[in-house]
Amino acid sequence: MTGFVSFVGSGPGDPELLTLKAVDRLRRADAVLFDDLSSGPILSHARAGADLVGVGKRAGRPSPKQDHVSRLLVDYAQGGGRIVRLKSGDSGVFGRLEEELVALRAAGIPFEIVPGVPSAIAAAASAGIPLTRRLTARRVQFVTGHDMTGALPADIDLGALADPTASTVVFMGKRTFPDLARSLIARGLPPHQPAILAEAVSTPDQKITRSTVADLADRLASEQSPHAALILYGPLADG
Repeated sequence: MTGFVSFVGSGPGDPELLTLKAVDRLRRADAVLFDDLSSGPILSHARAGADLVGVGKRAGRPSPKQDHVSRLLVDYAQGGGRIVRLKSGDSGVFGRLEEELVALRAAGIPFEIVPGVPSAIAAAASAGIPLTRRLTARRVQFVTGHDMTGALPADIDLGALADPTASTVVFMGKRTFPDLARSLIARGLPPHQPAILAEAVSTPDQKITRSTVADLADRLASEQSPHAALILYGPLADG
């Protein structure tokens, strides 16, 4: 019999931020295919005896190709049982969810999507700030900091990202932020726009660094840490 796949958002890393539904699906799973950022204590909720399969993709590190991950997910599901595809944050936000949904639909495999706490929301909470404010921060925008080659995407809307009244969150952008910042400043974003670098959000290694767009770009041009990070900038980032 064909199995059933639950795409589970594991949140930013703190197991206490898992939803009740996420914990239930992990406890009932016969196999869990997990990303790097969804490992560690979160996997302690998996059922004893379940297959735990790491399929994480991290920038700059050897990692499985997406078509291999999709094929593996289909193979497990065709073997029957309950399969959890565990993704960090919310699986629908820069989580390559669509490619895996397409593979399951093509194979006729049923699935569900269990939302998770998005890492951007958790980062703002850890920094002690909201992402919106009446009158002066009415828009929130999420953008990826790199394309499939690891470079800054050539087709991003720099005009929108240079809006000083929006709260902007850059995912996977530590290496490309110096280039992005130069382009944004050239399009009118103030160099002193408040910015936050949020690393290893909600984990014991968490580090929140407050800066400005220009100063953070200079810092990231000369030093990098191994931790996954988000960059937030906008009128609320100086809170």
